[in-house]
Amino acid sequence: MTNTISIIIPMLNEAENIASVLEHLLENSTAKNIAEIIIVDGGSVDGSEKIVTNFFTTSSKIQLLNEEKGRAIQMNFGAKHATGTILYFLHADSFPPKNFDNLIIHEVTKGNLAGCFRLQFDNNHWWLRLAGWLTQFSWRASRGGDQSQFITKQLFTEIGGYDERFTIYEDNILINELYTRKQFVVIQDKIKTSARLYKKHGVWTLQYHFWTIYVKKWFGASADQLFTYYKKHIS
Repeated sequence: MTNTISIIIPMLNEAENIASVLEHLLENSTAKNIAEIIIVDGGSVDGSEKIVTNFFTTSSKIQLLNEEKGRAIQMNFGAKHATGTILYFLHADSFPPKNFDNLIIHEVTKGNLAGCFRLQFDNNHWWLRLAGWLTQFSWRASRGGDQSQFITKQLFTEIGGYDERFTIYEDNILINELYTRKQFVVIQDKIKTSARLYKKHGVWTLQYHFWTIYVKKWFGASADQLFTYYKKHIS
């Protein structure tokens, strides 16, 4: 069976980034490998949807769907409409490496059914460079949604998709399940992602809040408790 990739991007008010990401995806992949690029909008009010629809004349593979706001909800909705054998979940401000499609398909063909890329932030702060450097290793602590997530559709379905109880941390819940199954590989090519939240809050302030969320989850905090903290300190 020939593997093809369905790229799924949850979107909410991404007018600043979405055009650049779509152009990047089209320019850095081979058309036959991409089943579709599904953008799932959660209620944007900044013109993001119009920007996406302008791409319909550029590529017939780009689709725009609408769903209730919530990253897990939006990504699961996109997965339901995906026709590819591999799902590739990507943030709307992240740029995967050249030939990312071939790199992903190569890993799946070898039997690695899920994984991510190494991370590089678009910021030269020493801590962010160190954080990116650490993502080359397979340690669970080095994982996060910014690295993007590929997973075969079959495995995603077996797991049950993203846990929609979690408004945040949904990426980590899925990654935990994949590590439990010993089904995760780190492709050593780098995905470049925006450090805009670090710029907004300050590197150390934001890192402190992310660590706090991680520790709260470790000690059993509920999905609602994590979201309440995120909304208060980060959102």
